[in-house]
Amino acid sequence: MASPTVAANAYANLARVLENSGAGASIGKGNEAGGQSFASMLKDAVGSVMESGRKSDAQTVAMAAGKANVMDVVTAVADTDVAVSTLVSVRDRVIAAYEDIMKMPI
Repeated sequence: MASPTVAANAYANLARVLENSGAGASIGKGNEAGGQSFASMLKDAVGSVMESGRKSDAQTVAMAAGKANVMDVVTAVADTDVAVSTLVSVRDRVIAAYEDIMKMPI
């Protein structure tokens, strides 16, 4: 299991990557059939992970101020850890699928 520091660093790196890439400007438009595009689903998933990280941060700050329960902080950090781990697993599968496609003969 990852430590809270690892989860926080992953959350910060993810936020920095999204800010630097300008993902909000071009990602999220639906496809011609009117359904949700893959880019939109990906943006929603990343946003969900970031929101989980923000909740974890807020709980940690509240605990430092003496306003939150330790159990709430542990639960929030564990939720963030699961969200980041899931996102990393999906990323790994997407990369593996891309590599498989690139190996296909033309």
